Formats: sequence, structure tokens, C-alpha cells
Amino acid sequence: MIENQEKSLPPSKVLIVDDNVQNLELLVAYMEEVPNVTTIPAYNGMEAMQKVAEEKPDLILLDIMMPKMSGFEVCRQIKSDPETRDIQIIMVTALNEVGDHERAVDCGTDEFLTKPVNRIELITRVKSLLRLRHLKQELRSTLDSLETHKGGNLPEEL
Repeated sequence: MIENQEKSLPPSKVLIVDDNVQNLELLVAYMEEVPNVTTIPAYNGMEAMQKVAEEKPDLILLDIMMPKMSGFEVCRQIKSDPETRDIQIIMVTALNEVGDHERAVDCGTDEFLTKPVNRIELITRVKSLLRLRHLKQELRSTLDSLETHKGGNLPEEL
């Protein structure tokens, strides 16, 4: 297990989306090393969108090449919705051309990793993005509280 010298993360949900069962199981196993993380599996893009609505994950590990709905489309939809745009997304893909990475960035991904995934790199990025997610939530809560007490308009996006 990778030791974390910093304060541990608050409880977090990570949605793992991959149509390849072995890839999904491997990512779930890697996430077991991250404290306070509950994993939620999805086997295609359509199921991923359903799980996002039901589970409200903090972070998504998202395969790109899937039947029915690609990871690009899933990411685009999540990032275009004000209710879900702050969910952190790491695209995990066998695609390694510069154009594929540019397309992932254009869709709104926060990070991308190339398969085969390096366990330590994945865990490090997940922890960093979960910290960012929770800090943004704390800041939003503080700003909302200030707005309630003082009145005024605060920016919608942080």
C-alpha cells in the first residue's frame, strides 16, 4: 500500500468506466490502495451517464474506446452540465497519438493516462484530483455561506 504523509482524503466516490472487464477489475484493485474511496463500476458510456446521475461521483476513470457512447462523448456531456462539470475526469486509454490527447483535452478531461496504466502514477493523480475536488467543494460551501450572510453575487465557477 502507498503511504500518504498528508491528511487523508474525505470519503470519495470513484466511477470506473471500461468495457473491458479485466481492465475495470485492475483499476478497481488499484483504487483499493486509496483510503476512503468507494468504487463504482460501469461497463459502457450509457451506463456511466446513469451512474453519474445516481451516484454523484467525485472522480471518473474513463476509458475512451467503448461501444454505444465513447469516453469523449461521456466527458463532453459531463463537463457541459453545470450539475456535473466539477467532477474530475481522468481518461484512461490505449490511444497515444497527440491528436487523441488533444481531443481528450477539448472534451474537458482533467487528466489522461495511457494504458497500460502505471499504478503509482494513477494513484498519485487520483489523490491529487480528489484533493482538488474536495477543496473546490469546501470553497464553494464557504462562498455560499458568505453570500447567504452578506448577500451579493459570487462567481458560479471556481
